[in-house]
Amino acid sequence: MALDGDQRLRRARHRWTAVLIGALLFGVAVYLLAVHTRTGQRLEDAALRGATQVDADLRQTALDMFHTITVTSQLAAAFLVGLIGLLRRQVWLAVAGVGVILGGQAVTQVLKYHVLSRPDLVSINGTFADNTLPSGHTTAAMSLLFATLIVMPYRFRGVAMFVTLTWAVGIGAYTVIIRAHRLSDTLAADAVALVVACAASHFLARTGRIRAVISPSAARFTLRTVFVVLVGAVGAASLTLGLVQVLNAASAHLNDRPAEWHLFLGSQWLAAAGSIGAALLFWWTWHRLETKRSGDPVSTR
Repeated sequence: MALDGDQRLRRARHRWTAVLIGALLFGVAVYLLAVHTRTGQRLEDAALRGATQVDADLRQTALDMFHTITVTSQLAAAFLVGLIGLLRRQVWLAVAGVGVILGGQAVTQVLKYHVLSRPDLVSINGTFADNTLPSGHTTAAMSLLFATLIVMPYRFRGVAMFVTLTWAVGIGAYTVIIRAHRLSDTLAADAVALVVACAASHFLARTGRIRAVISPSAARFTLRTVFVVLVGAVGAASLTLGLVQVLNAASAHLNDRPAEWHLFLGSQWLAAAGSIGAALLFWWTWHRLETKRSGDPVSTR
């Protein structure tokens, strides 16, 4: 059993490394294609114009959800995540969980305001000409989701995922609805959250704070499998709908209102698909693993 656990942990470290590198490359690709090409800017600016056609009630709902993320709420979330780690008598687990939330936001703000820029490749006025990549709100939502999965015991991980996933995925789509962010901003934010969460997972693994899970009952496996399949199906549907909408508008004139509407819908669906994909990918890296319990040998905690 010990050997199997060691093998599982080694494979997990390889997964975290692969996902971290993949997320970095994905984020760079999104930035270069969406921000540093005329086609990318024209498509996303057209989607922003399409968002003006959104029903007023839907826009207000999106605004209300968008405003659930504030500095105060992020600090409260970091406190709760840290408290869970401390209640499990794992100080470094608390530090890692809080680090994912605060670290993800720090990386996002530095990238957005001090590292990345948005060249003037197409004509656009106002605040939309400024760089908005990555999305701070999407980073906050996804980082909270990942931090929760890290600090939660295995037996409660499915419940935590169920509670936080819908909200976190919704934030990415809401930012598009209210024209606060473009699709590329949300995808880049998913990548930032993945990089920081995988780095934190590596830290916990290399300091001996992760162990293989003792096999739960078959019923728990069934419930988890059903949940993951349902979430995966929603993600696949979102991806398909998004691609269909974008392809419908691809050959149209981008100043045409129907084309702008299709691009907006496509951006919204693809933003949701990106967040779902990132969530399932990080869940997979923690397959049958959990952070150690307080009763485990002190020398390995």
